[in-house]
Amino acid sequence: MILFTKMQGCGNDYVYINNDIERIQDMSGFTKFVSSRNFCIGSDGCIFIFKDDNADVAFRIFNPDGSEASMCGNGIRCVAKYVYEKDIVKKKRMTINTKSGIKNVELYVEDGVVKNVKVNMGVPIFSTKMLDIDYPKDVLINEPFDIEDARLYLTCLYVGNIHTVLFVDNVNNIDIEKYGKSIENMSIFKDRTNVEFVEIIDRENIKVRVWERGVGETLACGTGATASVIAGFLTGVTENICKVKLRGGELEIVYNEMNNELSMIGTAEFVYEGKLYTK
Repeated sequence: MILFTKMQGCGNDYVYINNDIERIQDMSGFTKFVSSRNFCIGSDGCIFIFKDDNADVAFRIFNPDGSEASMCGNGIRCVAKYVYEKDIVKKKRMTINTKSGIKNVELYVEDGVVKNVKVNMGVPIFSTKMLDIDYPKDVLINEPFDIEDARLYLTCLYVGNIHTVLFVDNVNNIDIEKYGKSIENMSIFKDRTNVEFVEIIDRENIKVRVWERGVGETLACGTGATASVIAGFLTGVTENICKVKLRGGELEIVYNEMNNELSMIGTAEFVYEGKLYTK
């Protein structure tokens, strides 16, 4: 029997496991089983939380196909709420260790309940060499590619995970599976890519649909929302502070030009807790 918690941030739902207690060894296999929406709990993946010598707490995140991701903006907010409200780390400012490094997190608490979480998302990386992208230029910003039956302009960057951002006239009219799958699996990406389709409402508001590698379309992605804003700012179509409307909710992204750092503010919610009986 394994105790689990279901949480969501902007509709991005994961199964959360306190791995200091449950001690799951095969995290990849466990995630593939648990994430099935027909045969088990159903989720966008699993997040395993554990103590860490270098930060207040740490986590590892796995996609439904068993692949491991480096970071999750919606997931890290839920981890902060989880450890605070379960008295594991009772701090309003905490450090959380991820595969993409240690993140500083600030919690906005009312009557003992975490209402919002601000995450320092770090510094964006654009170097094609550092991102292991097979491309002749040092950076890939607003570059044209012929994909399926369209010419699309792509911007690639790393914000906790690798993301490819493109701007479209209307996110509701895009065939996200067709183009998302094709871009995710382009040969220039050694380990595939996440894809964000972005519609500009105005310079301070955008709409985003997300195609996550190893998952498909999801209701939200915190690192993807962050990547969308910095891509918009660099290409001159948004301000450095922007509200991002995702299918599952809204996030605020702030890009600090002085130190080149990004911050994300959003909610995190408990859904339910349960016991999973395994064979």
